Amino acid sequence: MNTGQRKIILVITLTYTVFILYFMFFAFDRADSIDAETGFTFLLLPEDFFRLPDLSDLLHPTLMDAVGFGNIAAFIPFGILIPLLYRTSFIQFMFLFILSILVLETVQALTLLGSFDMNDVIQNALGAAVGFGALRIGSRTKKVWRSIAATGISVVVLMIGIWGSFGIVDKAFTKEQGPFVAINDLRNGSVNSSTGTKRDSLRIGGLNVEPQYNSYSTEGENTMTYTYTLGKKELYLYLNFGISDQEDAHGSLRISADGQEYLSTSQEEPSLEPGTSSIYFQGAKALTITLEGNMKIWDVGFREMKYAWHR
Repeated sequence: MNTGQRKIILVITLTYTVFILYFMFFAFDRADSIDAETGFTFLLLPEDFFRLPDLSDLLHPTLMDAVGFGNIAAFIPFGILIPLLYRTSFIQFMFLFILSILVLETVQALTLLGSFDMNDVIQNALGAAVGFGALRIGSRTKKVWRSIAATGISVVVLMIGIWGSFGIVDKAFTKEQGPFVAINDLRNGSVNSSTGTKRDSLRIGGLNVEPQYNSYSTEGENTMTYTYTLGKKELYLYLNFGISDQEDAHGSLRISADGQEYLSTSQEEPSLEPGTSSIYFQGAKALTITLEGNMKIWDVGFREMKYAWHR
């Protein structure tokens, strides 16, 4: 590289650096939105910083998808330009680059022009690493245009590789709902194994209801309580409830776990349609369902939140 080419690359690098600094500190009306009362923001733990999009994500990308991609793509040029100016190893380059990003993120937080976000640090570092790797691959050929083309293609290939790799990791460490399990299939409740298995047809709000899994009522009593041990699992509880058209519109339903009430509803007039509810429990141990009057519930069950390797 001759002196003239080096000067051109230096000018491009400085100009692009000013451009990035502007976006980090002054774009999007950052200065006008400073709120001293909110204080400093330091997000030290990374979240799902880069995930593999499915078809719906590609057709309807969210703002977070765009920001994550931009945080990586915007720093790829540094991985190309800086090694062209200075001979450096990958380890040295990444160490100094990450140190610089940490300083900039800290300044953002202390000046209230942004926050210190470990997600940004990781994304920016990935972008610089992609640029560095692409340059090394592209520089294997001595012809300038072939080198530029090889570098560009390498950027695309490396980005796809990182996108896919972190998408797989993100999916592996993201909990999703497992299959539906009827509550009467639990063997550790305070009721016998046959409770809830009788699935009589209901007519609520003029609609015929056919329970698929179970059905519960007060069984002729004023009040009936059902308890189950959930084993401190993270899950979503699903159920339907209502009072039959043929019965007096009087009844109530309460659902609690470990002494905390999650749902309480009562009815004094005929239902227009059956009610439905889903309740999230994080580490609940004991589930209590209390029915009063003519209130009935059916198809009560849960979906446990599980990692992919636990299914």
